[in-house]
Amino acid sequence: MKSSNNKSRRKFFGAMALGATAASLPFLTHPAYAESDQLAESKFEEADDWFKNIKGKHRIVYDGSTPHGGLPVIWNWAFYTSNNETGSKDSEITAMTVFRHTGLMYAFNDEIWKKYQLGAMVGINDSYTEAPSLRNTVYEPKEKDFPLPGIDGVKRLQERGALFCACNLATKVFSSVAAKSMDMDPTEAYNDWINGLLPGVQLVPSGVWALGRAQANGCGYIFAGG
Repeated sequence: MKSSNNKSRRKFFGAMALGATAASLPFLTHPAYAESDQLAESKFEEADDWFKNIKGKHRIVYDGSTPHGGLPVIWNWAFYTSNNETGSKDSEITAMTVFRHTGLMYAFNDEIWKKYQLGAMVGINDSYTEAPSLRNTVYEPKEKDFPLPGIDGVKRLQERGALFCACNLATKVFSSVAAKSMDMDPTEAYNDWINGLLPGVQLVPSGVWALGRAQANGCGYIFAGG
């Protein structure tokens, strides 16, 4: 029964993120979000300038729209590794990952993962417990979190110059639905999520906005799937 409930929960959240029930989400423009929007807008002021961090002749943006077993981060690492192997230094490379849709969850710290059950929400299991993860498995990955040893997580990739950003639109959707299931104030949950972004992860108005900005700044586009 528990497994069935988890599957139904994931299916529901997936439908929400796809926009299948967008007409029933008036909270996106609800006055209660005015103060929260100011918090987000203060971060948006930095967003366009943040894209100036894109550097070097090798530039790519990964569309991290689903968790896909960590591929939105793995392919970021692969871009650095393969360019290193062909003679390019990290300073000549920029790989960006846009965390959006259900892939958004990789943008948050362990506290948010545990409090809001993000692993159960989008079907990410902890390789050690084989249960829905209560931690971010790609920020500082443990030995069994990725399919191969030696793959850098978000924190190490940021040190190498990689860029990561998070979709505000998806954050509103998922945090509000989570708040409803927990009988919380959606504004409180939203603020919680925004404040729980990983260090160095830039909040952007939407993931598709960021993908467009990245390509305008010379990045090629790759879907971070299989």
